[in-house]
Amino acid sequence: MKRRDFVKNATLTALGASLIGPLEAFAEERVTHLDSDDVSPRAALADEFKLHFLAVGDWGRNGEYDQAEVAKQMGQWATAHPNDFVVSVGDNFYPKGIISEMDPQIHYSFENIYTAHSLQCDWYPILGNHDYLTDPDAQIRYSKVSRRWNMPARYYSKEVSLGKDKGSALLVMIDTDPMLHEHLKDYVDTQMQWLRKTLKEASADVKWKIVIGHHPYYTVGPRISNFDTLTVRKILPQIFEEHKVDVYLSGHDHSLQHLKPEGFTHQFISGAGSELTPVTAGVSYSKFQASEHGFMAFSVNSSKLNVKAINQVGKVIYETELTK
Repeated sequence: MKRRDFVKNATLTALGASLIGPLEAFAEERVTHLDSDDVSPRAALADEFKLHFLAVGDWGRNGEYDQAEVAKQMGQWATAHPNDFVVSVGDNFYPKGIISEMDPQIHYSFENIYTAHSLQCDWYPILGNHDYLTDPDAQIRYSKVSRRWNMPARYYSKEVSLGKDKGSALLVMIDTDPMLHEHLKDYVDTQMQWLRKTLKEASADVKWKIVIGHHPYYTVGPRISNFDTLTVRKILPQIFEEHKVDVYLSGHDHSLQHLKPEGFTHQFISGAGSELTPVTAGVSYSKFQASEHGFMAFSVNSSKLNVKAINQVGKVIYETELTK
């Protein structure tokens, strides 16, 4: 070994020995417990709301009719803002749903469209009328294939914490298309018994009750006086009033709407994920309506529920906040 290498190595060894003691002491005094989320840059996005989710509906058209543009804006929004999951309010696959959990339509309309890293979160879908035209249960089975697609049944519920000692939000996903078919009356009755029981037996911690179904019971879209709307109106509002449901979120009409008919419940329609249908201005129970492509962003804490409507170019075109 050359003399200069010996001197250099000896010096580094001595220096290292002199640092071991202080470094060990520093490590012992400052033990941390950090999860991946704690050190992610996304942790800096935290705001006053504990729960955040996006809502989009009537989207499954192979990226066409601005579906791809809406998907891009959803990804950009979820990258720049906190988001926990996505709710799909039905009509997930046009024109006739899917025939199996391996149907290529899943890739053409879902997996290959909502590709942003920020959208690789949990999705909680429900069924729409178009999803019923082949095998609706194929979408349930797809939950076993996809990590992010979570549809355990045709109707189900999910309770989400709003923080320690801050209560929770109850999301109840229902199956509305059978309400339009007389031969499925027994199924609907069984489901409505479950809905009443789920709402009635909600824990005392629940601060917000949010029901999600495909068909609206009020709208200012083309179906203002349509059989679908009037039929669902005979069933849901009474249940919502009885159990003080704060929000009913739906799709079916291809627009963005905030409606407040008589009663306790606010209704939001987020069915503008692809092809659009027109809206009518000036209807008394409408607080907002837009025939624009887009989605909605919900932010919830124990005392406030904030809703934003965002269009296909990323502009917030409406915002409202409900308070407790």
